[in-house]
Amino acid sequence: MGRDPVGSRTPRARKERLVTLQTTEPDVALRVDPVTVEVIRNAFDSIAAQMNNNLARSAYTPIIYEMKDCSVGLFNADGHLLGQAPGLPIFLGALDAAIAVTTEHIGGPENYREGDVFAINDSYLVGSHLNDLSIFSPIFYEGRLIGFGATKAHWLDIGAKDAGQAMDSTNIYQEGYRLGPTYLYRAGVRDDQTIDFLMRNSRLPRSIWGDMHAQVAACHTGEKMLQRLYDRFGGETVEAASEQVFEQCERLDRETVSAIPDGVYSAEASLDSWGPNGQPVPVKVTVTVSGGEILLDLSGSSPQTPGSMNCGYAQTVSAARLAYKFLINPETPVTAGTFRNMTVKTEPRTVFDAREPAACQFYYPHLGMMIDLFIKALAPALPDMVNAGQTADSMNILFAGTDNSGEPFFCGEATGVGWGALSDRDGANGQINYGGGDLKNYPIEVIESRYPIRITGYGLQADSGGEGTHRGGLGIWRSYETLAESTTVSLWFERSKLPAWGLFGGSSGQPTDVVVDRGDGEEHILKVNALPLPKGSRVRIQTGGGGGYGDPTLRDAKAIEEDLIDGYTTAPSLAPQS
Repeated sequence: MGRDPVGSRTPRARKERLVTLQTTEPDVALRVDPVTVEVIRNAFDSIAAQMNNNLARSAYTPIIYEMKDCSVGLFNADGHLLGQAPGLPIFLGALDAAIAVTTEHIGGPENYREGDVFAINDSYLVGSHLNDLSIFSPIFYEGRLIGFGATKAHWLDIGAKDAGQAMDSTNIYQEGYRLGPTYLYRAGVRDDQTIDFLMRNSRLPRSIWGDMHAQVAACHTGEKMLQRLYDRFGGETVEAASEQVFEQCERLDRETVSAIPDGVYSAEASLDSWGPNGQPVPVKVTVTVSGGEILLDLSGSSPQTPGSMNCGYAQTVSAARLAYKFLINPETPVTAGTFRNMTVKTEPRTVFDAREPAACQFYYPHLGMMIDLFIKALAPALPDMVNAGQTADSMNILFAGTDNSGEPFFCGEATGVGWGALSDRDGANGQINYGGGDLKNYPIEVIESRYPIRITGYGLQADSGGEGTHRGGLGIWRSYETLAESTTVSLWFERSKLPAWGLFGGSSGQPTDVVVDRGDGEEHILKVNALPLPKGSRVRIQTGGGGGYGDPTLRDAKAIEEDLIDGYTTAPSLAPQS
């Protein structure tokens, strides 16, 4: 107690501590000098970046090469993270689970062979929905297992009861094929029977073939580059340096957490519903800080729902790691040494630890709420590190049907939201949710050139950010018109009843809304599955704005004027104090 939780957390102070740790001799057999450690540390992330670039360049579908709905990671022989590239952080924290589950399944690491490639998507084992395929391969050097290259990417259609994904699924069997650890290649030989099964059970088989092999190529990129790193420095040096990096990250995290006053911090809220016509979903977060340790307890949250809002434990851990990283040394790279001082507790058969046969298509809404509540709970202890609330959902809109040439099409995207304001600046406008990271939405040109859809308008939603000393970020609006005779729309939009909250006197952001006009009048619909749309139908989405931070009457007069000029607000509702 009595520690300064904020003053010790400036970027400069954190950087100085990191340098100190790097020059502290670790408890490893080989001592690697700090310069070499840093070269190797950055080489790991560079390898991951090249893996990610190659995945995007060679992917078949725009959900990967345009939206970047994917992530990659480089791991050591024990399945511990060495480096990663910008991508979906909600994926990154669960990639190690795919390796661990597979290693156990095949009877241990000694049973991997050069040229093996595995796929897995079981929601109860690796967390997210079945569309997210984890593909990884072991890496060998001079006959010895030294690591793994791993990827995770969203496949457009995997044989669910509806094209792409179902908003109203009630069990896992309606959501497509479910794979435990599965060979795609055995010792370098392609398993054509498995690949034929994956393609035969998809409405878009060419995309399955193309995106799968893009992931395989990314894994092979990691293999070749890690082998070159071993050639350059030698295995003993690379492995000793990685252990030093792990220890540095752990020490820095423990020191930073120890600066937070010991105590129990909690917050709770509810989501709109677990699906079309569903009931609210409560989420409860309790954070216990004790010395350098953090316990995140999700007990008291909703039981697993009868709809599609559930996820496996591995995905909950991934989201918890993201929440942690927002507040604990956010500027330092993540490795296997990060998060060692955090424990995540759930109850079985809840939305955060779902069991068969729970549907898991919408795994993110409650995770996004959990991240938001984690930040809110710790706001009193870390006022200068937190942001006000976000709508924290993917805001999915998906069109499917047959285009005017008779070919099936599927166009799905996540849309941007307003981020909450911070202690020193306004919230970001029109950005993807917490878990999306580097995810993009589709450019208008891509949609209109590939699909029978016209974008009739797109912009920031004025007045959607909450008021405060610093204003919440603006949500977006986007309007669509259907151009084909046979089209359906599926919607999943959240946080209409509980918009993004303000902090320390700031007000809430504007809630979410969707208006559908099928030619017979406007309907307000937030969640629906495969709603038929006649040609010429219009859909207008509006995502929520972020919460404001601080007393609105203390907002700078120039900032108010600039908001009006930029069209972010239409009229000042509160005059600043003189």
